[in-house]
Amino acid sequence: MLVLENSGTMPTLALFPDAKEAHEDIPEPARRFLQQAFETLHAPDAAAVMAGSAVDAMLKFHKLVEGNLYGRIDEALKQHLLTEGMAKWAHSVRLGSNRPRHADEKRPHVSPDEAIQSVEFAEALGNFLFVLTAKIDRGIKAAEEAEKSPAT
Repeated sequence: MLVLENSGTMPTLALFPDAKEAHEDIPEPARRFLQQAFETLHAPDAAAVMAGSAVDAMLKFHKLVEGNLYGRIDEALKQHLLTEGMAKWAHSVRLGSNRPRHADEKRPHVSPDEAIQSVEFAEALGNFLFVLTAKIDRGIKAAEEAEKSPAT
């Protein structure tokens, strides 16, 4: 038997699927922007802007701070921080986030699919630049510590 709380609402036991969470290995403020992008997918313009901000913050973390996001993406490609395909996708995310941010006269809004693509790219970039790198570093450290430990 399910008992209602005093408020008359049923308690939430679980949500399916689990809510997305930006990985802890992604540094601030990029992690917060990415989290906000996940949480605003119901509002595509907001999600696209947050995804663009997450990408920008990730590049700034890597000391790419000069100029605008367009230039930072190109510089990340030159420094081999991004592959050519990643840079092309990053420019697409940048353009999508610019439309609502600057109230583009012809196409001010992004579609839900465009927002999803932007958020997926920001998440993939965070995984590539930070999560995978941190896992590799932890794996190397664990292997080195295992070599130092006497065999049991």
